[in-house]
Amino acid sequence: MAYCASRFQTVRRRTVEVKVGAVGVGGAHPIRVQSMTTSDTQDVDATVRESIALAEAGCEIVRVTAPNLAAARCLRAIRERFSAAGFGAVPLVADIHFLPAAALEAVEHVEKVRVNPGNYADKKKFAVREYSDAEYDRELERLAAACAPLMRRCRELGRALRIGTNHGSLSDRILNRYGDTPLGMVESALEFVRIAEAAGLHALILSMKASNPKVMIAAYRLLVERLDAAHRPYPLHLGVTEAGDGEDGRIKGAIGIGSLLLDGLGDTIRVSLTEDSVHEIPVARALAERAQRLWGAGAAAPAEPAAEGIDPFVYARRPAAVVALGGGRAGGDEPPRVIVRVADPAALPAAAERLAALAGTDTPAEALLVPVADAAALAALRPAAAAAAARLPGAGLVLELGPAVAPTDLAAFAAARPGRLGFVRRPGPGGPGALAELAALARRAGGFLALDLDPDAYPEYGDTLRALPGDGLVVTLTAPGPGGHPLGAYRRLAARLRASGGRAPLWIRLTPAQALAGAPDGLGRLLDAAILAGGLLCDGLGDLVSVETEADPLRAARLAYNVLQAAGARVSKTEFVACPSCGRTLFDLQTTTRRIREKTGHLTGVKIAIMGCIVNGPGEMADADFGYVGGAPGRINLYVGRDCVQFNIPQAEADDRLLALIRARGRWREPPAAARPPPPGRGASV
Repeated sequence: MAYCASRFQTVRRRTVEVKVGAVGVGGAHPIRVQSMTTSDTQDVDATVRESIALAEAGCEIVRVTAPNLAAARCLRAIRERFSAAGFGAVPLVADIHFLPAAALEAVEHVEKVRVNPGNYADKKKFAVREYSDAEYDRELERLAAACAPLMRRCRELGRALRIGTNHGSLSDRILNRYGDTPLGMVESALEFVRIAEAAGLHALILSMKASNPKVMIAAYRLLVERLDAAHRPYPLHLGVTEAGDGEDGRIKGAIGIGSLLLDGLGDTIRVSLTEDSVHEIPVARALAERAQRLWGAGAAAPAEPAAEGIDPFVYARRPAAVVALGGGRAGGDEPPRVIVRVADPAALPAAAERLAALAGTDTPAEALLVPVADAAALAALRPAAAAAAARLPGAGLVLELGPAVAPTDLAAFAAARPGRLGFVRRPGPGGPGALAELAALARRAGGFLALDLDPDAYPEYGDTLRALPGDGLVVTLTAPGPGGHPLGAYRRLAARLRASGGRAPLWIRLTPAQALAGAPDGLGRLLDAAILAGGLLCDGLGDLVSVETEADPLRAARLAYNVLQAAGARVSKTEFVACPSCGRTLFDLQTTTRRIREKTGHLTGVKIAIMGCIVNGPGEMADADFGYVGGAPGRINLYVGRDCVQFNIPQAEADDRLLALIRARGRWREPPAAARPPPPGRGASV
């Protein structure tokens, strides 16, 4: 597979160049940053103001919705006023759903048109039927007749076309032949590619958006394989749709976009947030800078003797043995476990005190990692470790051993400390014999030995691993790997283990050395954690996770759990799927999302979708348990899965109706007492 060749390296996919007005996309151009206005398009002044704000924030391509012919006609005035304000070089994109007439009007005024192949001149009724080959071909002929006029006009005017597939809005034809799958998404786009190519239009950009990063990643990978094999290598627009707001939205977007960028895929990006659209730009620029930094480093990884050994188009978790960790286990079928590093051993009691706030919740610190340089440091650690164990009795203790720490010192420490104990060491002098002694000691202490390996020196380490007992071992790495590509380094390590039959659990450690852009700030640390841990988890790699770039242990634990949730690897809270708002939105998404989060944020394992309109709503929330969707101005439709169960509810009643629906379906539980508001007249501050 051509795609797999770059997954250990920092090689950018080569694409054709597509001009979007004055802005080049793909080819040798840098990653382009996009966003979308949220104003009513027919409010020309508001849309122009928002477009200017986006351009001033660094947005290079601005998208505007055109849901009907009246909105499409407004694009002429918007383009004129935007240009008159000094932004004539910033392209505008018309976002079209359903109506070819709106697209044919919009293409006269803007530099690019985006169509969704699932609902542009196509059916979307979730009808269940079987299409014969002849019926399927007739549907494609009808589709081509409806789409070709737009394709020809784009070619005549020099406009670009984005074929933007959404996971949640595939046509009935695609759903019934390919299912609600990444393959269905790819086939939906390729139908339009073939129509465009037949019309002589090659200024195409493609996207495969989904609210689930695993689905999105798989769809883009499969699209690249199909495009590069049978069509022109068109540029890609990357995005995770309906990602939500705040930290969760940034993490989910970074997992999908960032991991693909580090694989060399992607030419233009948008981070969709349920916030004012200008807030998307710094996140997108930070992601682009990280990728371009690695692309500039070149393909530094050595040639691999064997393929990675996994299917990058289908998610499957890497098989791993089980090891003991604290009061539980890691590896096997266990969810990935969270370890928190405390850089200063003297700060261990204070860190345990901070982390005690998470004890008994769905987000506990399951082990503490502490560096130990020598025997003196190990002896000094005893009282601090005892204090930490008293505060966090269920958490394990893992010691990161310096080369001067001897097994005899560890044996004395283990004998004096009750509870399970683990060790981390980089192989060095002494060979397998020294490590075997440590492994045996770890097993006696009820824990594991983690080996910090260098995947490029694996032939030596492979001999070491084969010489050690198979149980009680974990593998990890703390260096970024050749070319600074930490995902590639972990993948290479996993490939080496797979080739030799090793089943040791894999510990993802995000260390400062693995930072993707110098000394990252708070946003940068969040993005690095999402890209590294989230990207690997979506590959099926990772049995333990530690975010070691955060000094605050509580922050490190919470960030790790947020990444696990966004990657679909471990559920620890309510999940919200919320669209980023646009001119079609029928209510205030930001305030509504915050309000519903406050009322339902304690429902661990429940997934709630908050969607501004019905264009993508019912589809994009397909895997949500409950949906809150704008049906008309001031009116809400409530869903259970794909099924609309309550229509046209006044918005003032919709929140209570949603909670009643959750109760009726048996998914409600009362919030913890500390989270409940005080009864009227009691507990209020004065």
